[in-house]
Amino acid sequence: MDRLKVATVWLGGCAGCHMSFLDLDEFLFDVAAQIDLVYSPIVDCKEYPEHVDLCLIEGAVCNEDNLELLHKIRARTKTIVSFGDCAVTGNVPAIRNQLGRDNTTNVLQCAYVENAQENRRVPDATGIVPTLLPLVRPVHELVRVEYFLPGCPPPADRIKAVLVELLAGRAPALTGANLKFG
Repeated sequence: MDRLKVATVWLGGCAGCHMSFLDLDEFLFDVAAQIDLVYSPIVDCKEYPEHVDLCLIEGAVCNEDNLELLHKIRARTKTIVSFGDCAVTGNVPAIRNQLGRDNTTNVLQCAYVENAQENRRVPDATGIVPTLLPLVRPVHELVRVEYFLPGCPPPADRIKAVLVELLAGRAPALTGANLKFG
């Protein structure tokens, strides 16, 4: 049997979902025996590969780099899971949307000038600060998503329940009491 090619991606968020993933502890050995982890913040891979079977996407889509990667992921991935509340709803990164559409100048001014202790200026060298999108968006507003795994972060037992089903080739039941833990 071919091993599943799995990726995890961290867009705009805090990495809490990946930390919860690591809380799978010994179950990670079972997962590692069934997959090839082809792209992740914990893997030294610079380019998102072709023919990925499953991708867990953590974080909201906040900037043009996130958006470009997201479209590449959708084109190269069979199954996408919005992994955590930032990917599912926009959550904390989307708070800046309250400042109105195209709030990027205000956000950068606040972060790099008003709240800075030193070097009070917005970095302007190419590639230092990715161009912010006018609004922060959840993943499903920009690409098709097969499954939604809510939580901030999702608890490890919920992640395990979903992975067990997906790795077995079954669709996980992600509704209310149908989602079994442990």
